[in-house]
Amino acid sequence: MIKIGDHIQLPDFPLLLAPMEDVSDPPFRYVCKQYGADLMYTEFISSEGLIRDAIKSRKKLDIFDYERPVGIQIFGGDEEAMALSAKIVDATQPDILDINFGCPVKKVVCKGAGAGVLKDIDLMVRLTTAVIKSTNLPVTVKTRLGWDDTSINIMEVAERLQDVGIKALAIHGRTRAQMYKGQARWEHIAEVKNNPRIKIPIFGNGDIDSPEKALEYKNRYGVDGIMIGRAAIGNPWIFNEVKHFFKTGERLPAPTIKNRVEVCKAHLLKSVEWKGEKLGTIEMRSHYANYFRGIPNFKESRTKLVSLLSSAEILNVLDEVAQMPVLVG
Repeated sequence: MIKIGDHIQLPDFPLLLAPMEDVSDPPFRYVCKQYGADLMYTEFISSEGLIRDAIKSRKKLDIFDYERPVGIQIFGGDEEAMALSAKIVDATQPDILDINFGCPVKKVVCKGAGAGVLKDIDLMVRLTTAVIKSTNLPVTVKTRLGWDDTSINIMEVAERLQDVGIKALAIHGRTRAQMYKGQARWEHIAEVKNNPRIKIPIFGNGDIDSPEKALEYKNRYGVDGIMIGRAAIGNPWIFNEVKHFFKTGERLPAPTIKNRVEVCKAHLLKSVEWKGEKLGTIEMRSHYANYFRGIPNFKESRTKLVSLLSSAEILNVLDEVAQMPVLVG
């Protein structure tokens, strides 16, 4: 069993859903939870946005009992703002408060937040300390190896953040300069895990897109758990597939078109329930191509799905998709 803080208990080798902007909202987290995600995080939330009471930031605080344990993730580059936003998060009672020191996107980095903080470990420590002092929740961190290849500083980051009180660390095996290109370098994550000074759980993230790779990386790098991000988009059953492969060495059968339709419908209904009919149907549009990747002649159906604003009509089109030819590939 893996523990985060005193009260969060996870399985021996947990599978985490990575926080992804414009993806990891409650409807998406719902389907991932149904298919085996052990711990999930919200989309990252701007500390400045929370303090300004920005509607979009506040909406991202929505969490539901069915998804517990769940962490709310915040980012920012100002100690006072991070401390205040930690108090706001505390009031919503998630299980974990996570700090994003890994987002490589320019608009975040330019504000001295996300992966931008990797250039200043002292600031990273001050921001983390400010958050820990302002909340009763266990604080965790997600970060990258460093800013670029000349400044891989993840070992110092891990030691110093553990020393100020974080309860777990998720490491994406790329630098900020790499963005999402090239290979994730898990050997650096393994070095952190094997450091005798490190006592907190270390979760690895990057490039896990199949049960085979999950098992290979589990065995080769010895991390405490794996965080899966992009590979879960349109494919929430990857968590159960990985767990089944760990237990049996065999792959679960690929989901049929009917399985895909079923999950897509559940996702749609949760989206409409959470955001309302219009916004809920609009926000689902980016997911259809991922759910039905590989289906021949899907283009016409997708065109219909992304033009409709009525969930009832979308459900009818999905019923038609369920009758389409067998999935290839």
